Amino acid sequence: MKKVIGRSFAILAFAFLSSLFSFSPPAPPEKITESSILAGAASINITPTTPIPMSGYGARKDPFQGIHDSLYVTAVVFSDGTRKAAIITADLIGFSHRFSSETISKIEEATGIRNDYILLAASHNHGGPVNMAYSEEATPEVEAYVSELQEKIIEVVKDAGRQLQAVQIGAGTGVCNMNINRRARLADGSIWLGRNPDGPCDHEVFVVRIDDLQRNPIALLVNWPCHGTTGGQENYLITGDWPGAAARFVEKGLDGDVIVHVTAGASADINPIYGPNNKFQDIDAIGMLLGEEILIIAEGIQTLPDGSIEALKKTVNAKGKKKLESRSPDPELKAGENVDINLSALKIGNVIFAGISGELMTEIGMHIKKESPFRNIVVISHCNGNSGYLCTDRSYPEGGYEIMVTKTMPGTESLISENLLRMIRQFN
Repeated sequence: MKKVIGRSFAILAFAFLSSLFSFSPPAPPEKITESSILAGAASINITPTTPIPMSGYGARKDPFQGIHDSLYVTAVVFSDGTRKAAIITADLIGFSHRFSSETISKIEEATGIRNDYILLAASHNHGGPVNMAYSEEATPEVEAYVSELQEKIIEVVKDAGRQLQAVQIGAGTGVCNMNINRRARLADGSIWLGRNPDGPCDHEVFVVRIDDLQRNPIALLVNWPCHGTTGGQENYLITGDWPGAAARFVEKGLDGDVIVHVTAGASADINPIYGPNNKFQDIDAIGMLLGEEILIIAEGIQTLPDGSIEALKKTVNAKGKKKLESRSPDPELKAGENVDINLSALKIGNVIFAGISGELMTEIGMHIKKESPFRNIVVISHCNGNSGYLCTDRSYPEGGYEIMVTKTMPGTESLISENLLRMIRQFN
């Protein structure tokens, strides 16, 4: 059906899976023989071979000590006969503005896919290596990994483009309650990282299913708003955290013959219910519970052969803020360097992919989805760059970790949502 680069499908101990889930949608009234949409999918292993530091926790300084499960970058390329688009996701913490810009330009040069039609995202996995998404030390070993990473991203997009075939596309949603607001209220009136069951949290699981004309699934594009932090700073083994575990579970459920492509929704203030810790059974549990819901959603999706591709990109400039010294409420905000935020809107058929280059608080993502004129919309954070934490205006007086480290001032919330919604409303 397609070529998959370097993918070894890990087998989890869920023997009941194949009997529990099967893709057998009712036959359509007429056999589909052609489609106006083409797609191809591919995946490549990006696990580092030389020990380098891990990203995601400041207290974790030493290089990784082993590999628990491999990391991948996946790509899905679309074509409507006139335009092509690519959606790429890696099992990493994120990508800097510079890396994203350079890589997207090289993809455009290598494939002919226009810059505006390329989304390069990360799952925000905290169990992977540093890749200079933040201000990590650029040692020769890290530089070598980042260089190889860029080459692999370009290659996987090229390979996905070589797999183009007529497809049918559909979308569906469900719910996974294994995520929770992490802005916990403490007895002294402050807010810190913890669990806040009364806080806002988007539990929606969004799935895009891509089938061939015989209704065999080629790829699933999955989005769920949650940090990749089931594994904690005690862990020194490379892992894809829950995004990797969920992908493995779903691939196992589909006999390993599908690309599962996981992106993070608006989750700056959202963590998994389990962790952060050093228990891989918790990672597998989140992956299993999310994976079960993904399979149920995917089985119920009706795919259609019609559609076209449109895209818009825009960079907005947010007022800058210096990092705070504490997480206390009612902080004094000091002006810093302004921050560019890259906004992307990509329409594939009747599905909107809305990308933001930062860690978006969940309420902003929920607002964008609610106000969108399109029912099928997925908000992808950590997309086409790294602008840091992007917070709601009302969260600033509360303080907390996100407010302490964000590089932008109040007003960023409306800057993002108003511009992105304006872009989306331009689509037909």
